Amino acid sequence: MVESGSAPLVRVENVSKHFPVRLGATLKAVDGVSFEIRSGECLGLVGESGCGKSTLGRLIARLIPVTSGRIVFDGIDLTRLGGRRLRRLRRDFQMIFQDPFASLDPRMTVGDIIAEPLANYGLSRGRARDRRVQELLEVVGLSPSFVNRYPHEFSGGQRQRIGIARALALQPRLVICDEPVSALDVSIQSQIINLLEDLRHRFHLTYLFIAHDLAVVRHISDRVLVMYLGKIVEVADSGEIYAAPRHPYTRALLSAVPLPDPRKERRRSLVELAGEIPSPISPPPGCRFHTRCPLAEVPGICSEQEPPLEEKEPAHLAACHFSDRVSAMGALEPPGDGPPAAPVAGEPPPRRGTLLTDPSPGWPAPGA
Repeated sequence: MVESGSAPLVRVENVSKHFPVRLGATLKAVDGVSFEIRSGECLGLVGESGCGKSTLGRLIARLIPVTSGRIVFDGIDLTRLGGRRLRRLRRDFQMIFQDPFASLDPRMTVGDIIAEPLANYGLSRGRARDRRVQELLEVVGLSPSFVNRYPHEFSGGQRQRIGIARALALQPRLVICDEPVSALDVSIQSQIINLLEDLRHRFHLTYLFIAHDLAVVRHISDRVLVMYLGKIVEVADSGEIYAAPRHPYTRALLSAVPLPDPRKERRRSLVELAGEIPSPISPPPGCRFHTRCPLAEVPGICSEQEPPLEEKEPAHLAACHFSDRVSAMGALEPPGDGPPAAPVAGEPPPRRGTLLTDPSPGWPAPGA
């Protein structure tokens, strides 16, 4: 667990990303978002599909430019960098993509895929590069003999391990995980989550973990950030946000998580949301959630004034005019600790808190 006083590695300051979709219309995918990612922590980012999670991750990775605002990485404003200066810094933040097949070039061998970042930055050559690729394969739990195989020869879980090895090749400080387990079977999800957790502690990584599975986020994250329609609606420590959410949208998400035991009945009824998510091209005035919120006063303050994201309790922020009513709704059953670990033939799952390879700390030597 990261201490609350840890220095921020990333500061996102009033960042927006707007896409023109037709004459006179703009899709507000991310709209005025601010938060910090502390050094060494795993910050979970959750929300419904289309809320702007992946767009926000790509903005931080500078895969797409911001419309407005600043993204500060270790004191350096990324939004003002370009060319060689951005390229030099880019090795410090890498991304693991959602689809482990689409993110790997099918015409390249696994060895070439993992070696490509090393070649681009001139970090090693020849046999030293080959040894480094083999070490990275071992770090993610794959055999070094796989270097000459192609992505289509692997299972989904193995392909995601290859993507993780590629992300680690440049020894980054920040890894943006864009729903890295959503395309995998449940039994494989637990293996990848445990692998990411082990790598984080072994190499002192910082994660932005994007997901829609709240049980997985609870298992791996120190803090959780909840998004709705391009806005942040709640931020808190993982245990706090699951035990006592202060925004009705967060509570609705949590109440919809299936209980691990099918024989167990819920103590509380589900929070049912009416209607569909409004269009980000024309978001509702006031609180963007008021059109679906069971606590909203319409007409009234909810449809007229946008609630600020403010501290409701120490280190617990929420953007809701009636957050006290949310806490008065009572406690929810905690979701499970993510997908159950299940053995897979030929690929035993790692245990939480253990390493997949030799336990020596630190990165493999670049030229070893």
